[in-house]
Amino acid sequence: MATVQRFEDLEAWKKARVLSKRVYEVTREGAVARDFGYRDQIRRAALSVMLNIAEGFERESGDKDFRLFLSTAKGSAGEVRGALYVGLDCGYLTQTEFDELSGLAVETSRMLSRFISYLTRSLNSG
Repeated sequence: MATVQRFEDLEAWKKARVLSKRVYEVTREGAVARDFGYRDQIRRAALSVMLNIAEGFERESGDKDFRLFLSTAKGSAGEVRGALYVGLDCGYLTQTEFDELSGLAVETSRMLSRFISYLTRSLNSG
């Protein structure tokens, strides 16, 4: 794996950015925009994914610490997915919006899992 110099170059961060942007777009109007608690929670969870990746990378405290931040980011992706079900069940999201956002969250989570596994292997082999 090539050495990454900036968190912005990480594919998982790029996918998390797309997820965050889409969550903000979908929660900007309609009934979901008026449910401040729900709207703010799903937005915070989406932001947490990309921000934990960035923070963990920038700390430069080693792969073990970075894995913890990636794990937190993965947990936040799960939180987004859970919140999406609430949004669907409350009629805030269409099935199409749900499917798109859920797909983004799942793909982000998978990318994070692969990255965590890679870091774990590199720690165990070194």
